[in-house]
Amino acid sequence: MEFTTRGFWTMVHGMGFGALYLLACSFAIVELYRRYRPRSLQSISVADETFLGTWLVAMAVVAWITVLTGAYIIYPWYRAVAPASAALAAFPQALLKSNPKTIGWHTMGMEWKEHIAWFAPISITMAAAVFLRYRRSLTNHPQLRAAVLIFVMASFASAGIAGFFGAELNKHAPVDGGSAIQLMRGGQ
Repeated sequence: MEFTTRGFWTMVHGMGFGALYLLACSFAIVELYRRYRPRSLQSISVADETFLGTWLVAMAVVAWITVLTGAYIIYPWYRAVAPASAALAAFPQALLKSNPKTIGWHTMGMEWKEHIAWFAPISITMAAAVFLRYRRSLTNHPQLRAAVLIFVMASFASAGIAGFFGAELNKHAPVDGGSAIQLMRGGQ
């Protein structure tokens, strides 16, 4: 069983950082709503604030790592220009553009993915910054509280859309190549 270094980085980017971010985002949405809903019976402890603030900052870090690995490690491999007589399997963008049935995955999928993905780290960074600035007083500012929750949900939605397009693009034209990583050898 083996995979390539490019396949490994694609997996780390999408199934590692991307999936981790989506799971963390769903938890943050639930906790922000539960702790800061208008008629919450529980008071917010300092420990809860510290945990949620740390969680949002960690989410922002994971979101930035996800987007930066996609933009600066995987994206150049996707955009690589194929030489005239090369097999297109090693050049995902050219492979998608070569078939009328798959060109939409490039024109709609990748072009949209490369723009919407940046909204996830930007919006979660904003939500974390506002949360850290206002903390407990968010209960007294319903519009600010709603803005933090909306930006976390927008970050979740944009990461989910980018993840969907990334998975579909990888299915139709995987970013593959590089040296092989051997996990285990089959029986003889």
